[in-house]
Amino acid sequence: MGNLADYIEKFILLRLSGQQDNSIVVNRNDLAQELACAPSQISYVVNTRFTVTRGFVVESRRGSGGFIRIARTPMANSVFETVVNRLVADQTESEVELLVEELRSSGLMTQREAAMLLQFVQLMRERLAPEERVQSLRAIFSTLSNFS
Repeated sequence: MGNLADYIEKFILLRLSGQQDNSIVVNRNDLAQELACAPSQISYVVNTRFTVTRGFVVESRRGSGGFIRIARTPMANSVFETVVNRLVADQTESEVELLVEELRSSGLMTQREAAMLLQFVQLMRERLAPEERVQSLRAIFSTLSNFS
């Protein structure tokens, strides 16, 4: 398993994915107890991993047990939709690399996802026709929008 912050993030994302309204309300202390960590570690993860640039809105209240409301905003999906619409058959590999780096630096794609996608782009360049590459990239970015 990765570090504790990664575990907390995945735990919250898993809970969030099960909600139809794309939001959850959790008690900071209860969540910390459930994950066997300090409430401050929950706060750290929420403040650093569930940001507006990553497509989340967070409301937090201290006192009376404290709660955290985390809602996924549709912003991330619209970013990926924009990416899908920007892809064209004559897109250069360096343009795709810049696009992937923008998504990674804005927190919409992990370093691992970016590395895998760039490796795939290199393989596609050698094996697929331009229009097939664009279709494949569009499918990948559309899929990523479901997880952001």
